[in-house]
Amino acid sequence: MKITRLEPIPVEVPLKQGMSTKTAHGEHVTSPYVMLKVHTDEGVVGLGEATVAPRWSGETSRGCVAVIEDLFEPALAGSDPTDIVKACATIDDAIKLNPFAKSAVEMALWDILGKVRGKPVYDLLGGKVREPIPIKMVVGAFDVEAALVLARKFLYEGFGTLKVKVGLDVEGDVERVAAVRELAGPDIPIGVDANCGWNVADAIRALKEMEHLNILFAEQPVGRDDPTQMAEVRQATSIPVMADESVFTPAEAVNVVRENAADVISLYPGKNGSILASRRIAEVARSAGLVCHMGSNLELGVATAAMAHLAAAEQTIDSETYPADILGPLYHDSDLIVDPVQTGPDGAVPPDEPGLGVAFDEDALDNFRSG
Repeated sequence: MKITRLEPIPVEVPLKQGMSTKTAHGEHVTSPYVMLKVHTDEGVVGLGEATVAPRWSGETSRGCVAVIEDLFEPALAGSDPTDIVKACATIDDAIKLNPFAKSAVEMALWDILGKVRGKPVYDLLGGKVREPIPIKMVVGAFDVEAALVLARKFLYEGFGTLKVKVGLDVEGDVERVAAVRELAGPDIPIGVDANCGWNVADAIRALKEMEHLNILFAEQPVGRDDPTQMAEVRQATSIPVMADESVFTPAEAVNVVRENAADVISLYPGKNGSILASRRIAEVARSAGLVCHMGSNLELGVATAAMAHLAAAEQTIDSETYPADILGPLYHDSDLIVDPVQTGPDGAVPPDEPGLGVAFDEDALDNFRSG
């Protein structure tokens, strides 16, 4: 079997009415992503998804399409799609960075491999260690009234864990988290995520003021480039610190571990550039006695399936303590696949069909196609 064509499909899918989210990186109202079909000479087609975001990884939809068409397709044409390690090395050589574009290709190759072998991806990764995968819902960094509307909705729907976005200003952040805690009561786990928004002094101040609110974790309280700053914050608070933007690569995971900068490392295939890289980061965390968390960039259906397969199979991803962010389809008008990946208050479950176990809804794909 040989790869014959990489077909990127740019889309723009709005978030559901009232479900937009707001972080220190800005407000997320629509998702300009890229879907991918990897074609082979035997008619087997693998599906991928690049959840690109300029402020997150520096990737745009148009740029992703160009990278796939101009660099990845010529580099991979004629190669064996089931040799995933070699393919990842090939596209790494083709361009630096661009993790979400690379992840889209890699998840499509896992999809092909699973279809060829008649096995779901979680089996190719060694089998399930958990099912269902506990998840949480995210309350954006809105004013208190708007934040409470979302939190109330999620609690009413039966979600047992929440994450509140912070990192805008300390007073407003503390007020928002305190209000959600009062609404949720003492038994609902609540984490906070600053998305690099605080400086060290503000992070320490905010977390000190939140400690009595029984916070499950503080995700990326400061910027991504200097793990010593996050280590300083970690030493000043009793709240577990989670590294997210600080860890795109295994090498960055090593730096975070070396500086004792985190208690938990957040990973997911899109940010890390591949399922394989996510597992390498998990190995770094495990060797240091840390656990991992499954993060998110508000994926649609294909990438959600890839995340669910990885979270189900990777023991170091401690979704029992830190519920996963396998939630993107719950926020969007469409997930662009025929049968939704199971995700909701009872947790997420990877499909059991071969490969990723999903198929594009071609009508929806056409309806949301952009550019």
